[in-house]
Amino acid sequence: MTVTILDVEGNSQDLSAIVERREYILRARLYGDSKPEHTALSILVRVGALCNDAVLETEEDGQLSAIGDPTEGALMLAANQLGFDLDQLQAEWPRVAEVPFTSERKLMTTVHKMSPEVQSYDVPWRGAPYVVMTKGAIDSLLDVTSQVLVKNDFVPLDAKMRARIEKSNADYAGQGQRVLGVAFRIWEAPDLPEDLSTLESDLIFVGLTAMMDPPRPEVKFAVLTAKTAGIHPKMITGDHPLTAVQIAKDLEIVEGDCDEDGICLTGQELAKMSTEQLKERVYDVSVFARVAPEHKLKIVNALQSEGEIVAMTGDGVNDAPALKQADIGVAMGITGTDVSKQAADMILLDDNFTTIVAAVEQGRVIFDNIRKFIKYTLSSNTGEMFVMLVGPFLGMPLALLPLQILWVNLVTDGLPGLALAEEKGERNVMKRAPFHPNESVFSRGIGVEIIWIGILMGLISLGIGYFGWRQNPEGAWQTMVFTTMVLAQMGNALAIRSSRDFLWEIGIFSNRLMVFAVLSTFALQLMLVYVPFFQHIFKTQPLSLAELGICLIASAVLFSAVEIYKWFRYKRGQ
Repeated sequence: MTVTILDVEGNSQDLSAIVERREYILRARLYGDSKPEHTALSILVRVGALCNDAVLETEEDGQLSAIGDPTEGALMLAANQLGFDLDQLQAEWPRVAEVPFTSERKLMTTVHKMSPEVQSYDVPWRGAPYVVMTKGAIDSLLDVTSQVLVKNDFVPLDAKMRARIEKSNADYAGQGQRVLGVAFRIWEAPDLPEDLSTLESDLIFVGLTAMMDPPRPEVKFAVLTAKTAGIHPKMITGDHPLTAVQIAKDLEIVEGDCDEDGICLTGQELAKMSTEQLKERVYDVSVFARVAPEHKLKIVNALQSEGEIVAMTGDGVNDAPALKQADIGVAMGITGTDVSKQAADMILLDDNFTTIVAAVEQGRVIFDNIRKFIKYTLSSNTGEMFVMLVGPFLGMPLALLPLQILWVNLVTDGLPGLALAEEKGERNVMKRAPFHPNESVFSRGIGVEIIWIGILMGLISLGIGYFGWRQNPEGAWQTMVFTTMVLAQMGNALAIRSSRDFLWEIGIFSNRLMVFAVLSTFALQLMLVYVPFFQHIFKTQPLSLAELGICLIASAVLFSAVEIYKWFRYKRGQ
């Protein structure tokens, strides 16, 4: 967040230009030797720095950074740029009381006692024991303002002056800038009132500060990625509606020259809406501006009542109810309060929206890999069941022995199955609709694929075994069934690494763990077939090169069938 414009006495000035000529305008200390026409400018910056809870610290590289609210930090950095000694300011105007900011008032007020040295400066409040300093939203501030500082004099806030200030506010907000107003009040009485909120009346308006917080370059791409993934980002902010809408357009949360009334609701409008009225509009509205914490909860409830799955971000104490109610509450790790973190389901360590989208993508990759593992293991089990159930109807003895089935389930399914967990995301992982929580893991074709791949695997294995058994019942036909089943699973593992892309498109070595698992399983299978010790345990017989070649061809047939299925289902017509 950076202050870009200071607007006083009807004049708008770029902060960068003021900094360049600050020796002329503000002099060294910006106090008594300032020219009268620039008094309002120095007061604007001074009040912004004093009515402030942020702290500046020096980084290792010598650069200053602000700790605290980004808006307040920007005001402190602007005062530093203009030559103010912030420590001296706070020493000369010590804070003695405060009315904290609330989302309802949209104002923050501090009371400062002036030292005798300060009272000698040429400022509008010299000689008074206290000065009240207030900053906040323009519309809220003008409601408690009665005068305006113009050329070191106080003039009444009439309709014309108010309209000019409101127009400036709307112009800056329409540029996507956050606008704060600054005002003060001289308190002549020796004691402060018991109810400090009464100090927020009859204020003297000084000017406006416009701040720009350009989104990180990657955020726009993250928003577009989220939208293509079936996620509907909604902006909920305390900013002016024009500011919020412009930022939403810049980030393409809303598209084109949309009518503000159609895409934005304010907190005031939300408060007047019934639950049913909000339900009718909440899905189509993308921007909620000038909202209070209770409005966030109302928005979450309305979306959930329409069957939506809602993730809500927040950092304040008042955000806790909405974070708790949301399906996924996401608290800010840097700026978030302890209360918001306790209420949330997740904590965003870097406070970056892009990280949320990246987490969604990674979650989809994990879920995809779980589905691939299920498809891989259950298709193998289906093939085994087919062999065991159909074989007896053909008059064959048991085609697979119990220990062989155990080997297939533990080793053949296990090693490549674990390697599937290392698969990277598919190209379309963020270009498809999300899964509904009640949607079956076997949906979107997985169940059908398990059945036909398993049956094909069983047919191939049993077919090879049947012809071998007919030719030589005492031969190695049972070992061929066992080996074909194992090698067919290897072909299956390679083919289902991607549900859409061919193996050569994703790269056979893009998952080296899978290559290792397939080669290891193949080597272990050869060991069971050709090592006498294991032949005795697993009841296998050595296969000739021709017989082993038949098993490998059978594996290639299954692999090719799965790849052809992808072409028919996804590739044809592209």
